[in-house]
Amino acid sequence: MFLKTEIFKAISFKKPITLPLSYWLLVVTRFVLTLLPQLGYIHPDEFFQNVEVIAGDIFTIDVARTWEFNPKFPIRNMFVPKIVLGLPLHLIQILNPYSKAYLNIDLQTPYYLLTIPRLFICLLSLINDYCLYKICVLYGQNFRNRLKIFASSYVVFVYCCRSFSNTFEMIFFSLLLLLVAECMYKSDKVIYHDEFLTEKYNKAETPVEKVKIFKLKTHLPEHSLNRVFILASLVVIGIFNRPTFICFAFAPVFFWLHRGLGSKVVSFKDFHFRIFTFMLCGIPMALVLILVDSCYYGYLTSAEVESLKLSWDNWVVTPLNFLRYNMDTRNLKEHGLHPRWLHLVVNIPLLFNVLGIIAFITLSGNAYRFIRGQYSKLPRIQSITGLMLFSLVTPVALLSLIPHQEARFIIPVLIPLIYLYGNHLHPNEADTKIKRRVKSTLCYTWYILNILLTIFFGYIHQGGIIPFTNTLHREIKSYYGVHTHVITTHSYSIPSYLLQLESTTKIWKDKNTGRKYRLTPTTFIYKYGSLPIEDLFGKIDEVLTDAEMLLHKYKRQYRFYVASPCSLEKDIRAVSRMYTYIDIEHEFSYYPHFCTEAFPKFPSNRDQFCFESNLLRNESQVVDLDIFQRISCFLKRFCLRIYRVRPSNYKI
Repeated sequence: MFLKTEIFKAISFKKPITLPLSYWLLVVTRFVLTLLPQLGYIHPDEFFQNVEVIAGDIFTIDVARTWEFNPKFPIRNMFVPKIVLGLPLHLIQILNPYSKAYLNIDLQTPYYLLTIPRLFICLLSLINDYCLYKICVLYGQNFRNRLKIFASSYVVFVYCCRSFSNTFEMIFFSLLLLLVAECMYKSDKVIYHDEFLTEKYNKAETPVEKVKIFKLKTHLPEHSLNRVFILASLVVIGIFNRPTFICFAFAPVFFWLHRGLGSKVVSFKDFHFRIFTFMLCGIPMALVLILVDSCYYGYLTSAEVESLKLSWDNWVVTPLNFLRYNMDTRNLKEHGLHPRWLHLVVNIPLLFNVLGIIAFITLSGNAYRFIRGQYSKLPRIQSITGLMLFSLVTPVALLSLIPHQEARFIIPVLIPLIYLYGNHLHPNEADTKIKRRVKSTLCYTWYILNILLTIFFGYIHQGGIIPFTNTLHREIKSYYGVHTHVITTHSYSIPSYLLQLESTTKIWKDKNTGRKYRLTPTTFIYKYGSLPIEDLFGKIDEVLTDAEMLLHKYKRQYRFYVASPCSLEKDIRAVSRMYTYIDIEHEFSYYPHFCTEAFPKFPSNRDQFCFESNLLRNESQVVDLDIFQRISCFLKRFCLRIYRVRPSNYKI
């Protein structure tokens, strides 16, 4: 009994230790930045891969359903978005009538629709902190420094509080690492005691001693299949959320299967049995997720279930569709093909800056030792360091084989990266004076770069779209029934769900007459990406012509806007002179707005734009611009300009 008690003590968590105040301040900052809100627009997938579609289902509004949700060939699972984003959006729907009645606050406005789901995701991001903390405590590592480094990362401030599927993937990866780390810790303890008792049993001289030792062995807890069902279900959910989760789950699952292999009490028979059991335990969750998708996309109806007339055509497996689509290089070309080294050379330094470079140097040293056969200087395979090392290297290596590479694809590796190298940024008593100075410099560099990147990606990158959407929402509500046309160029798409456009597909019923009808659309958003300005004006001409025809034929009033980066103003003005019958006037601007699609050129000392735009004016003579004036002019081009389009003979 004593032995059993000691083992359970060994495998249980220690009492929680007070976390440093600086960490809690960083956590509060995470929530404050989310509430401000962050106006930066990292990538359209933040909206169009989940929250746009979920909002359309809940609020019955017109939204942009991308090709990924096409029922003919869907590649996105709906379980995780429905759970994670459905809850805050349903909360908005339920509370909105009361908030409008008692507080005069409309929750179905862009600010709350943007902030409340992000706030919920921000709350979920604390799961990552918790997992890192628990792993550090379990293995006796310094969690204070690691948590501060983690909580100060711009990846956490920005990416982990957005509705990316990669954000959910990071949470699943963190949970998987924690569960596997716990299982490894428990197995190590149990195997150690099992081998110790086996040795004592073999050396026992009397039957009484052998019986006592045998009874002690029977009190050892089971560990071989520890948490197998939870682990298998978690891996399946992660794969359905993003099939690339296979790359992240590979190392942790392998280490879970490999626990104790090579010891006297664990054999290959146990290894194969674990594989079989793991796969078996993943089947129920896989069936549930297939059922959810099949029902959502209309492959399976209640009538078919009741009649039991089911076939293979009634089921859809979205991860398989995802893999089929992405295995075709022609499809990937539409999204952009990248060199295989992009993650290693660009994305890792961009996401993890100092830590990424430290990891690269350290891993290069390990690779050199491995080649030289210095295996004793390498981390032990069956250890927490080995788990974290392979959980860092394997996903990056596997994802680098895919020709389409974006920085957010590898954000989940932040957890193993900080566990392995987070302590390298904080000096300790054993360090020499020079080493302390180097670590302090690296630490300050880490904090400064993450502050700058938080500002850039959180507020500057494509930062004009969300404020413009807010203005557009007010205009649509103020001019109800008036047609609103919006063309966006060289910028990301406007998230339609923030506009709360009434559904044009829902069948409405008149309460007085009982007549059924559908609403006709009154807001039209045209997304033309990086279309050349000459071709863009052809589209403007078409939209304006159609709007004028409706105005003269049906008296349908309209408002027509073009949203374009300020850096294109010169080109827009030049081309507009060819269309004398179109009047295009600057309505308002949003600053800052950084976009690589139309990166402004640095002005010359006689740049006409700086004078024509009243950015610099001298009435008496044209003078050369000095370097500070040129820099000022250059920075002022990072904005989103909204133009009002009318026929040239329009009278107010």
